[in-house]
Amino acid sequence: MSERAAPSFQHENAPAAAAVPAEATPPSREATPMMAQYLEIKGQWPEALLFYRMGDFYELFFEDAAAEALDIALTKRGKHLGEDIPMCGVPVHSHEAYLERLIRKGFKVAVCEQVEDPAEAKKRGSKSVVARAVQRLVTPGTLTEDTLLDARAHNYLASLARVGAEAELGLAWADVSTGELAVMSLAPAALGAELARLSPGELLVSEGFAPNENRDEAVAQAGATLTALPAARFDSGNAERRLKSHFAVSALDGFGAFSRAELGAMGALLDYIELTQVGRMPALSAPRRVASADTMAIDAATRANLELVKTLQGETQGSLLAVIDRTVTGAGARELGSRLAAPLTDPAAINRRLDAVEWVHDARDVRAGLRAGLKSAPDIARALSRLSLGRGGPRDLAAIAGGLAAADSLCATLEAASPSLLPLPDEIARACAALDRVAVPLKERLAATLAEELPLIARDGGFIARGASADLDETRALRDDARKLIAGLQAKYAGETGISALKVRHNNVLGYYIEVPPRHGEKLTKPPFSESYIHRQTMANAMRFTTPELASLASRIAEAAGRALEIELALFDELVAAVLVETSVLARAAEALAALDTLAALAELAAERRHVRPRVDASLAFEVKAGRHPVVEAALAKTGEQFVPNDCELGPKHLWLLTGPNMAGKSTFLRQNALIAIMAQMGAFVPADDAHIGVVDRLFSRVGAADDLARGRSTFMVEMVETAAILNQAGERSLVILDEIGRGTATFDGLSIAWAAVEHLHEVNRSRALFATHYHELTALAEKLPHLANATMKVKEWKGDVVFLHEVGPGAADRSYGIQVAKLAGLPAPVIARAQSVLSALEKGSDREARAKLTDDLPLFSATARPIAPPTEESAVEKELKTLNPDELTPKAALELIYRLKGLVAEK
Repeated sequence: MSERAAPSFQHENAPAAAAVPAEATPPSREATPMMAQYLEIKGQWPEALLFYRMGDFYELFFEDAAAEALDIALTKRGKHLGEDIPMCGVPVHSHEAYLERLIRKGFKVAVCEQVEDPAEAKKRGSKSVVARAVQRLVTPGTLTEDTLLDARAHNYLASLARVGAEAELGLAWADVSTGELAVMSLAPAALGAELARLSPGELLVSEGFAPNENRDEAVAQAGATLTALPAARFDSGNAERRLKSHFAVSALDGFGAFSRAELGAMGALLDYIELTQVGRMPALSAPRRVASADTMAIDAATRANLELVKTLQGETQGSLLAVIDRTVTGAGARELGSRLAAPLTDPAAINRRLDAVEWVHDARDVRAGLRAGLKSAPDIARALSRLSLGRGGPRDLAAIAGGLAAADSLCATLEAASPSLLPLPDEIARACAALDRVAVPLKERLAATLAEELPLIARDGGFIARGASADLDETRALRDDARKLIAGLQAKYAGETGISALKVRHNNVLGYYIEVPPRHGEKLTKPPFSESYIHRQTMANAMRFTTPELASLASRIAEAAGRALEIELALFDELVAAVLVETSVLARAAEALAALDTLAALAELAAERRHVRPRVDASLAFEVKAGRHPVVEAALAKTGEQFVPNDCELGPKHLWLLTGPNMAGKSTFLRQNALIAIMAQMGAFVPADDAHIGVVDRLFSRVGAADDLARGRSTFMVEMVETAAILNQAGERSLVILDEIGRGTATFDGLSIAWAAVEHLHEVNRSRALFATHYHELTALAEKLPHLANATMKVKEWKGDVVFLHEVGPGAADRSYGIQVAKLAGLPAPVIARAQSVLSALEKGSDREARAKLTDDLPLFSATARPIAPPTEESAVEKELKTLNPDELTPKAALELIYRLKGLVAEK
């Protein structure tokens, strides 16, 4: 696209877009040439902050001088239309830290570079401005720099399209940093689950997309920046032509049969990437079509409740991903995260993964060799993407070379496997084939050409090894021998002038010059020395000269340094071109390395944590023997405690009603079975002694809830919305875990809702389900519903206290032990005592009159209310008073009694 083509997009989630004052566009006649150039470029990128390159700084002007967001001092530069021009700047060498800060705050940043040598600009006149142009638009979904990305997580740019009034949507996504590209069709109701799975950094939608509460909620939950593009960019016809042109094919049939909405989504995605990269495109893989039925559907609320990749507090530590991650490369970690986010639903595909994990698990020596070799494998995919976008450096070339070397090493490790371990499982064999002698000439060329110590950017030079280029070596020799040549000239000049204090020095203003003390300077201004020694500068303590010979040598040294850099940059371009020729095989090798790392990591986890291979098939079975919660078990292991395992069998009795006290482990039991299903279907061994999982197509979880005050929803309303989604969508292949439905409202209302929900799950949804509740009345449903079983958390009472055994057994709890739990929590003793008396009264009668009498007796409503003290032993005074009869006392005996009682009180 042309550099002058104005981008058209709207940024809905970011702060208000920085803008130039309206009167400043177009540039006024009062603007200086430089400011006129700035305003012209800013006018082409009105919705972004403009990083305007000036020497060693990126400057921001007018409202773009976002000093508050950047946390740097605001200054000014000249005037425009009679007003000071606000300005702030960031150093070029550290600008990525500021970019990260701005991107996280929702800004887009247009990076405007100098595209001309200042010396060339001066040839056009002293007031000529260096040519500048925007080289890229930095947005949340298009990051490529390692400093701006999490090496162990994908950063997706997603695009959502709809054609006409079609009910089906097209969702495409790409990771610009790795080249991954995929697309799918989905119903609007499934959008939230898919966005939660991808967690894109940015989502593209059409300006013509009407506001939609469900879509907007899905986007908000995913945390994506929403960017609106003109509707024309989603046109399916234009999109098809763009895709054919980009992938150099005459038809897209070889990639899949795409719907119009899918084509529109992919077309807009490519268009936006080209826009933000200003005409350059990353090395994108061929589009992969994903069917929504291929993966387990997990909505955003369920992902959050189960803490798959982040805890409820938003932290990675403590999530399932953090606990199971044993990968040793960033690419492997990203692949593991992708498998966890999208468990498979095809038993054959799942078992192929499990076959590979089992093979690596059993081949202990091979596993150790694989993990050792993978530790030295750089991130080929991200290096390849940066090189394809023209933002790569020598270290990215080295990453390609290192990745190819690691591929050779890993192939050798697999080929050395014992014959008893052959043939290799399909997943391992496919990875090995992708790594076998891949791009050998390129690997050898990179190894022979690159130096050991490499700069970050190519323009720093010094990255080509000695001996790789004779021309470069010769040029470097002249440059590097400068000190020796200069020293020789200094000795020569000192000898012929007789000035032993003569020195040849260098600075950035004069270049090389001869310096002598003032008392000797006059000598050089007179014949015969004045003919060759040319006076340059007189200082208070020195005089400076040059000679034609010194000027010639200085020119050759400068030319040599420049020439050496030119040769290196030309060699760099040749190497990059050689790498890009091998894009497809390098991308396959990168995928294979990531897959091997994931398989080896899961095998290592299984060996370390005693996980077993699950049996996964197309049945409706769900049988787990001695299952464990992987996160809780790992946390307990750090303290030396043992996790209590439990069985779960959702067979003919596919609905379990789980009762028992708080703190007994109900929520842990519910979650662990959901996590076991996810781990099994992602292709991992599971924390259990044995597991048989019939494929789960959708997983629903409602465990805990919080207010959604921004949308005017109470805790109970949030609970009901999530429960409604489950009861409306779950089927017999689904797995449902529900905890404490109906507890956020009045007792009888809540009990009624929970009762009806259980019946609906049993009769209509027929899902495999675990339903935890404190409504013990529900246990009576086991007599009515044939596929419902009661289960309870076992406890023991000891001297008025409750001991939690964390074991699940058949039967129903007859009480919730809430007061005992309150006592453990530290409620004051008077409160506990009063609660026990209230509970006893409530349990004895349920009529309204009895409850009213209890309310009348509450200290809160008594005018003479006093603190309730716990019962004490009978005092001596009380005992004495109980033994006497006042009617039998004589006056003398009564007086003696008074004195005796007074004495007893004094003793107390």
